[in-house]
Amino acid sequence: MIARALITTMLLLGFGSVTAAADYPEKPVRIIVPVAAGGGVDAMARLLAQHLGERLHQQFTVENRAGAAGVIGSKTVIASPADGATLLYSPSSLSLAVLVNKTAPYDLAKDFTPIINVAISPYALVVNPSVPVRSVAELIAYAKSNPGKLSYGSAGIGSASHLAAELLKLKAGIDMVHVPNKGMNPALIDLMGGQVQVLFASVPGLSAEHAQRLTVLAMAERKRSALMPDVPTMEEAGLRGFAVANWAGLLGPAGLDAAIVQKLHEEVIAILNTQAMQERVRMLGFDLVASSPGEFARQLQDDVERWAPAVNAAGAGEKN
Repeated sequence: MIARALITTMLLLGFGSVTAAADYPEKPVRIIVPVAAGGGVDAMARLLAQHLGERLHQQFTVENRAGAAGVIGSKTVIASPADGATLLYSPSSLSLAVLVNKTAPYDLAKDFTPIINVAISPYALVVNPSVPVRSVAELIAYAKSNPGKLSYGSAGIGSASHLAAELLKLKAGIDMVHVPNKGMNPALIDLMGGQVQVLFASVPGLSAEHAQRLTVLAMAERKRSALMPDVPTMEEAGLRGFAVANWAGLLGPAGLDAAIVQKLHEEVIAILNTQAMQERVRMLGFDLVASSPGEFARQLQDDVERWAPAVNAAGAGEKN
């Protein structure tokens, strides 16, 4: 009798999960974006919201909750019921916040349910043409022959461009001087003007003029970017496992029903498989990732493990 009751309970639970997915969403869904409106991440979120609404016949709205490097918006989702009515579309600052805050604002593994890492906005290693190098290997050799003479720019202390350069210094065993700026555009201007010689530049920010006046050495991705297919990766250049990109993905609060996760994942995949969406994604400066929930969860953990040495070396975290 006990065994029969247990089987009945398990069947009912399974049926409940299927029903939850079939009925989802029963009410309007808000997608929290923890950055200001107007950027690429925000634009991607609004595209997804539009298409999800059309496919699921329910209202999906984007709500920008910027502040504290994304922590404010992320905590809004953590505090929301796990019914799929509140989702998070976040850039990679979600995982960096665990490292750069004195006290971690949340637990990535326990406080969120990863759904899909949608896309990444890649970075490229670029140098001023005055530096006599045409490859990553030549840059490393030049830096070792001229310790402390090269300076690198960044979009600011603790930014991805800053930490990427620190990661390069660690992996290559070279010394460069950091010259932080107040954004990527000013950093690119300094690089073109020769005030700094090296920069990990956000590819969407690299205009045709920039590309003509600078030397692009490598893409900081695991595979070649569709945005610059002829440019080799850092790994191809010999720096194994070197990958830096501002990803953007969809998550829910902890405990989100697995059937709802699967439904959302399948719907986003279907949206990303359309030619119109793929062209729009490229126009916004992103490369598609479309990972599984499990792959996304591993990405979050990998971020923390990969960036921790760079954050410590850079003194970029409040923990230092």
